[in-house]
Amino acid sequence: MLYGDSCSGVPGAPHERLFAAVNAVVRRLEPPPEFIVFPGDEVSGLTADPAELRAQWRHWLDHEMAWLDRAKIPLWHSTGNHTTYDVMSEGVFRDMLPHLPRNGPSGQNGLSYWVRRGDLLLVFVHTLWTGLGGEGHVETEWLEATLLAHGGARHKIVVGHHPVHPVNGFSGPYQREIGPEHAKRFWGVLVAAGVQAYVCSHILAYDVQVHGGVLQLCTAGAGTAHRMPEGVEYLHCVQAALDAEGLRCQVLDMQGQVRERLCWPPALPPVQAWRTLAPGSQDAGLVADAGAGHLVALRFRATAAASGISAAQTLFCTYRRGETPLLWVGLRGPDQTLTVLLGPQPGRSPHLWWGMGPRPGAEFDIQLLIHTAMGPGGIMVRTAEHEPWSSLVAASPWGAERLAWPERWAIGQGMKDDADTPFRGEGLAVSLTIEGHLQGPSWVGTGHPPRRLV
Repeated sequence: MLYGDSCSGVPGAPHERLFAAVNAVVRRLEPPPEFIVFPGDEVSGLTADPAELRAQWRHWLDHEMAWLDRAKIPLWHSTGNHTTYDVMSEGVFRDMLPHLPRNGPSGQNGLSYWVRRGDLLLVFVHTLWTGLGGEGHVETEWLEATLLAHGGARHKIVVGHHPVHPVNGFSGPYQREIGPEHAKRFWGVLVAAGVQAYVCSHILAYDVQVHGGVLQLCTAGAGTAHRMPEGVEYLHCVQAALDAEGLRCQVLDMQGQVRERLCWPPALPPVQAWRTLAPGSQDAGLVADAGAGHLVALRFRATAAASGISAAQTLFCTYRRGETPLLWVGLRGPDQTLTVLLGPQPGRSPHLWWGMGPRPGAEFDIQLLIHTAMGPGGIMVRTAEHEPWSSLVAASPWGAERLAWPERWAIGQGMKDDADTPFRGEGLAVSLTIEGHLQGPSWVGTGHPPRRLV
């Protein structure tokens, strides 16, 4: 079970009531979780009075979490900006959570640590270490050494409070994500070690994206009475399962309803089996069955246009007559940047995703994956069949789950005619596959993904 950011510990405060509602969902799960990961901000904190901070922790541990038998279901925490914001609060964190392992780097015992459970390694990092600069600062040498020392673990999960990659367009070094002098090195360590996921919170949302094949899973819906953004995100907890097939998650709201799902890695047929699409504009059933819970993968092969071309170039688009494209994939700007536009609502500006495009004049092979149940992180790219997926950059809080898939589509040109934003390179070949992804292996210990609570 993964959930974080309750910011509670104050009797009678609004966050206490909301945290209790989320806990009620966790308590009714059958079977119960084997362990709980809480990636920070358990209590409201942010006080200069250590006695007040300890009182909040006591209320959170002894009252709000009194239902949990921690001898049977371990509860592991990461530090957070509400709980470890200065040297005093770091000391209180250590004192109030004495069960956390003291195997972290020098100066961070009880703040950073690792846990080994059979073939699973959990590494908890301190993304606010005062010894390095405070909020948004995290060390990487101990992290790398720990992952190397446990290289034989089949599953590796790293947990910290701050995201590395911006979530829902909420971005700002140090305050909202790990600082840039640490972020590239930090993520490179995860990729090199074969980590499956980095679990974080801080941004009050559920979000999942992938970079270099490593998931960033953000869960911050355990009771804080704000959303990022309001009207889109919701209070939640995440039930997860790990086995030889990979990672599967389902996100439960306060009513215990499954709101979102993830099965990772995605299962796609070999690219040679994908359907080849004819160039030009077509009016035939192609993607009408690609609703929520599907993977839509497109492969684009061509020779890019020469340098000096900045106008938009269409690779693929879908549309309804008389409307702007619902989905547009192409190249834009002097660097021929790969760009995806989603416009699910007529009269509203489309949302934009972008990533590295081809070199001018060079041959390219770009594979685009649209995961219709993965939110904004579900628009991904790779440059070869066995390369890892990486989410395109976006500032949207939603993704292809809002997209209607009409039957009209165009290849190498816009929806009007062959003079509408044409591809200006040579030899464009496009292929596609549509796969269902929710009919995956059964959940550990359940025989099926639990659709209701008991």
